[in-house]
Amino acid sequence: MSKQEVIICKDFRSELEQVVGNQPAEQIFILTDTLTRKFCLPLLLESEKLAGAHIFSIVNGDEHKNLDSLTAVWQFLSDNGATRRSLMINLGGGMITDLGGFAASTFKRGMRYINIPTTILGAVDAAVGGKTGINFNGLKNEIGVINPADFVLVNARFFNSLSTEQILNGSAEMIKTALIADENLWSEMRQSPPKGGQPGFNDAFVERCIEIKKDIVERDPYEQNIRKALNFGHTVGHAFESFSYEKNTPVLHGYAVAWGMICELYLSYRTLNFPKEKLQEICCFIGKNYGSFAISCKDYDRLFELMTHDKKNDSKEINFTLLGDIGDIRINQHVSQNLIFDSFDFFCDM
Repeated sequence: MSKQEVIICKDFRSELEQVVGNQPAEQIFILTDTLTRKFCLPLLLESEKLAGAHIFSIVNGDEHKNLDSLTAVWQFLSDNGATRRSLMINLGGGMITDLGGFAASTFKRGMRYINIPTTILGAVDAAVGGKTGINFNGLKNEIGVINPADFVLVNARFFNSLSTEQILNGSAEMIKTALIADENLWSEMRQSPPKGGQPGFNDAFVERCIEIKKDIVERDPYEQNIRKALNFGHTVGHAFESFSYEKNTPVLHGYAVAWGMICELYLSYRTLNFPKEKLQEICCFIGKNYGSFAISCKDYDRLFELMTHDKKNDSKEINFTLLGDIGDIRINQHVSQNLIFDSFDFFCDM
């Protein structure tokens, strides 16, 4: 896998023009969603280098990260004469970088692309690392490829207009990153003055989390070993997220991951002796900031079934990344169905 360059922008327009100028393309295509087209695209179009770009938008929301949207992007590229020497710019949150990266990676067997995340979640998670894809058959990111963008341009100016809900959405992935990699970072996030009314977030934390993810991905680009650490909270979290869509009460990815971390920390406590006081501290922090997700014992079987379809499973057993302590990563962990149900009980009690 080619190495991905992540640029933390100081002068966004200049750095954008330099990246585009250093990547001569027959044509430039910009993929956005309905929100980023309105609020973020004008900043890109200030650049003369993008004056002739073809622009395509899809409806905002993860429920549109699907085969229909992917087909529409392919059709747009085809109708406008895109070739392997064209360049795609994905401007948006994780839904856009996932879907746009997959479209670019597969059209004409691959065209170059750049990610410009406009959300914290996109910056610290989806846009970095080369994972692309769409949801399919009610399952998160079921179809996709690993193929990194040539560049990721992170412009913190885009984050200033995010709602509190979207700040929390991205901060959940930052909490996960701190818990798997850096206890000092977790301590600083937990105690930091709030930004946008929420604790645990500032631009320095965003940059640190990007560095951690970039380092992990470079060590294990195809998720054979240490990259599985990034899945902490996601096995249960993706089940919560998929279940919410089944019930027509969709929740944001970061919220689902935050709740998934509660369950998986409980599993870590029961199987790996994760410290009880830290379990309580983290779960209280998540509960205070993310509330809860309404499930009952009647839902446990369906949640378990959704987890059995998780793409991270490499056997008939559900595959977890758990923690022996903050920063003590244990990949490829398997636990019983009864213990998973116990973790649901713990979550409901919280």
